[in-house]
Amino acid sequence: MFGPGDEPLYVGKSVRLRTRLLSYFRAPRGEKPWELIRDTQRIEWDYIPNEFFALISEMKLIQRWQPRFNVQHKRRRIYAFVKVTREQAPRVLPVTRITEDGATYYGPFPRVRALARTVREVAHVLGLRDCPATTPVFFDDQLEIFDAGRAPRCLRADLRSCLAPCCGRPTSVQYGDAVQLARRFLEGRAEAPLADLERQMNEAAARMDFEYAALLRDRLERLRAFSDEMVAFRGRVEDLTFVYRVPGFEGDDRVYLIRRGRIRKEVSLPKGKKARLAVARAVEEVYGEKDLGPGGLKPQEAAEILLVARWFRLNPEERRRTVAPDVWLAEQMGSRTRGRPVPTQ
Repeated sequence: MFGPGDEPLYVGKSVRLRTRLLSYFRAPRGEKPWELIRDTQRIEWDYIPNEFFALISEMKLIQRWQPRFNVQHKRRRIYAFVKVTREQAPRVLPVTRITEDGATYYGPFPRVRALARTVREVAHVLGLRDCPATTPVFFDDQLEIFDAGRAPRCLRADLRSCLAPCCGRPTSVQYGDAVQLARRFLEGRAEAPLADLERQMNEAAARMDFEYAALLRDRLERLRAFSDEMVAFRGRVEDLTFVYRVPGFEGDDRVYLIRRGRIRKEVSLPKGKKARLAVARAVEEVYGEKDLGPGGLKPQEAAEILLVARWFRLNPEERRRTVAPDVWLAEQMGSRTRGRPVPTQ
C-alpha cells in the first residue's frame, strides 16, 4: 500500500487477498487498519506461489522500505559477530558489523551483550590483548638495536591475564599459538581453553582460595555454554544446505537452492530436458562456487538465515521436500552426473 508521493505505507501477505483487503476497508474508524486505508492512495500486489518465499519476500521488502504501518521486521535487528582481527598481535572482539578488512568473523549471534562478556572472558583465559589497535606491539624474539625495557601498559599485563605483547613478554610464536587456540575454540574444535580454566579452578580450590575458584567456575560455565551455542548454531546453519522443492498454487512448483541458510537462487520446477539442463547448471554453479563464509555476510542476509532456520524449525515436515544437491542432480539428470560430486557446504 502506497501513500502520497508513492511513500510505502504497508507490506503484507495473504493467501486470500480479497478477504484481507476487505477487512481493511471494513475496519472501524480510528483503528490502525482504518488509518492505513485513509492514507493509502494505491495498492499493488505481486503473486508468489508459496508461503515460504512469501515470508522471505515480505521481510526483505519491509527491511528495504521501512513502511510506516509495519511493525514486524521493520526494526533492523542487531546481530553480533566474533571478530579475530588481522594485526601483528590479533585481538578477539565482539562486533555488530562486518567490513572488508581481512579479519575472520564468526556468527551471527542474536545476543549482543552476552556475546561481549563471553568474548572478553575468552581473551582473558587465553591471554589475548584487548587494548586499542594503536597500542605498539613488541615480541620477545623481535630484533631491536636499542632495548631499554618496556613497562606494561595496562592492569591486565600486571595481573598476568594478558600475554602482554605491549612490553615484549611473549614471542610471536607463543602469541600466535594463543590466537590459533582461540580460532579453534570459536570453531568448536578445541577443549584446551576450558580444560586449562578447569585446572586453574581446581588449583584455587585446593589452596582454599574459594572465592577465586567460584569466579573461575562461573566463567567456565559461561564459556562452555557459549561453546555449545556456537557448535549448535553452526550445525543448524550448515545443515541448511539443500535443494528445496515447494509445491505452488495451481501447480506452480518452485525449486529453491539454499546454501548455509541463504536462498541463492529460485527456479521453476523443470519439466523438460532443456529446463533440467538449465537447472542442473544452476545447481552446479551455486553449490560449486567458493563459500566466502561469514566474511561475506551482510546484516540483512543474517536475518534471512535466521528466518529460513525458523521456517524449518516450525515446519519440520518440510524437510522431506529437501534433498542434497548431488542427489538432486543424480535424480534429475541420471547417469550423466555420476562421478561429478557437488559440494554440499
